[in-house]
Amino acid sequence: MKINFDEKRILVIEDQAIIRETIKHILYSLGARHIVEAGTGVNGIVEMRRGQFDIVLCDYNLGDGKNGQQVLEEAKHFKLLPFNAIFIIITVEQSKNMVLSALDCKPDDYLIKPFNRLQLSTRIERCIARKEYLVSIEREIDLGNVCQAIQNCNKLLEQGNKKTHLHVLKIRAELALIIKDFKAAKAVYEDVLQERELPWARLGLIIIVFLEGNYAQAIELLQEFIVQYPMMLEAYDWLAKAYEALGSDEEALASLNQAIDISPQAILRQQRLASLADKTAHIEIAKKAYKAAVNLGKYSVHGSSSDFSGLANIYLKSNLAGDALKVLNDMNKFFFNDPDSRIRAAILEIDIQKVKNHGVVIQRPYEKTFKLYEQFGRQISRELRLEIARIAHLNEASDIGDSILQELIKTNIDDKHFIDGIEKMCTAFIGENYAQTMISKIKRALIEINNEGVNLFKDGKIKEALAVFETAIEEMPNNQTIALNRLKIIMHDLKSSKPDPKKSMQVQSYINNAIKIGVPYEQIDGIQKELDNLQYSKR
Repeated sequence: MKINFDEKRILVIEDQAIIRETIKHILYSLGARHIVEAGTGVNGIVEMRRGQFDIVLCDYNLGDGKNGQQVLEEAKHFKLLPFNAIFIIITVEQSKNMVLSALDCKPDDYLIKPFNRLQLSTRIERCIARKEYLVSIEREIDLGNVCQAIQNCNKLLEQGNKKTHLHVLKIRAELALIIKDFKAAKAVYEDVLQERELPWARLGLIIIVFLEGNYAQAIELLQEFIVQYPMMLEAYDWLAKAYEALGSDEEALASLNQAIDISPQAILRQQRLASLADKTAHIEIAKKAYKAAVNLGKYSVHGSSSDFSGLANIYLKSNLAGDALKVLNDMNKFFFNDPDSRIRAAILEIDIQKVKNHGVVIQRPYEKTFKLYEQFGRQISRELRLEIARIAHLNEASDIGDSILQELIKTNIDDKHFIDGIEKMCTAFIGENYAQTMISKIKRALIEINNEGVNLFKDGKIKEALAVFETAIEEMPNNQTIALNRLKIIMHDLKSSKPDPKKSMQVQSYINNAIKIGVPYEQIDGIQKELDNLQYSKR
C-alpha cells in the first residue's frame, strides 16, 4: 500500500550524523515533513516521552549507552509508542548473532545497512499496512481487553484475507494462551500445521504440553524442535522451564547457556541464567552471568539492583568481601533512590560483616533493614520481603518475620510456586511445618471471608457482599477466588439494573484483572459472553 508520509511523525535514532542525514534525505524524498532526530538511545527515549511518533527508525548500535534493543524494550515497558506505531531496527551487520539479537526484542521489522529509498519505503509501507489491518486487535490488547481482542481476531478471520490469515491466527492462538484456553489455541496451531509446517505453530503446541503440566513430554518435544530449528531462542527458554519444573536444574542451566551463546544481549535471559547458576552452585557461570546482567542493566529498563546484590553475594561465597563491597558501592550509585536497592544494600552490609568478622554482625545493619522495610513495605518485591522475613527470624525478630510471611501468603496464596518457596525457606531456616501451619490458618480465614460475602449475596445484600470482597481484594489483590466472586456479584448487579456504561466498564476491568491473575478461562468465558450480550441488547 502507498502511504502519505506527510501525515506521519517520524523519529530517527542514529549515532552517526552523516547516516542520520542520509536517512532524513530519503524520508524527505518520500514526502515526509515531520522528522525528529536523536543521536543517542537516551535522547530517543526523551523524544518519545515528549510526543508520539508513527514511525521509529532506530540503529541497533548507538555507541556508548543504550542500544536499539534497549530503546525498544524501554519504549514497550513504559508504553511510549502508540499501539499502531511501527519500530524498525537498523543494523550494519548481517551475522546471525546480530540479527537474532535484534529480533529477540520483537521489533516490527529490521533493515540491513546500506539500504536505498525503495527498500526503506517498502519496509515502512509493509509494516504500516499490517498495523492498520490489525488495529482493532492491537487497540484492545493495548487496553488489556484480551477477550475483545479475540473477538476481533475472529472477525478478521471471517473476512478470509489469505495474505493476513496466518498472522491473525498466530495472534489468536497467543491470546488463547494468555487466557489459558488451551483447547482453542491447540485447534489453531493444528489447523496451521495442516496447511504449512511453521515453527511458531509447532512450538505453540509444545508450549501447551508444558502448560498442561506434561513436563517430560515437553522436554522430549523441545529437544527435537531445537535440532530442527536451532535459532528459535524461545524454545531454549521453554526447555529450561520444563527442566526446572522437573527439578533438573543442571539441564535447565545448559539450555539457557545455549541460548545465551547465540544471543548474549538478552538481559532477562542473563538474569535467569545467573539466578539458576547461583542456585546450583556454579560460581563461575553465575559470576559471568551476573556481570553481563549488570553491564546490560546499566542501559536497560530491566536492569535491577538484584543483579548487583547477586554478584556481590557470589564474591562473598568466594570470601572476597572487598570485591563485594565495591559492587555494593556501585549499586548504591546506580539505584540510589530505589527502595529495593536500599534494602538490598542493608542486607549486603549484614552479609559483608559476616564474612569480614567471621560471622559476627553488629545490630545496626539489622535495625536499618527492618526500618527500611517499615518505611517501604509493599513497594519492594515479594522475593525481597521473603528474604527480610528470613533475616528477621535469624535475628530473633520473629514478630516482624511472621508479619511479613502472613502478608506474603495471603497475597500469593494461588501462586503454588511462590508458596512452595516460602515453605522451603521456613523449613530450612525456621522449622519444619512452620509455614504449613501458617498457610492452613490463612486458608481457613479466606474461606470465612468468602463464605461471608457469598452468604450476604444469597440474602440479597448485594452492596454489603460487594464491600466484603472489595475489602478482601485490597489485602489480597492476586487471590483468584475473591476476584472471581467479586466479578460474579457486580455482573449480577449489572444485569439486574438499568443500563450503566460506567458499571459495564467496571465489569470489563474486573474481567481483565481476573485474566491477569490467572483465573481459569472456563470460569471467565461465560461472564464475558453475558457482558457482551448485555451490551449488545441494550444498544
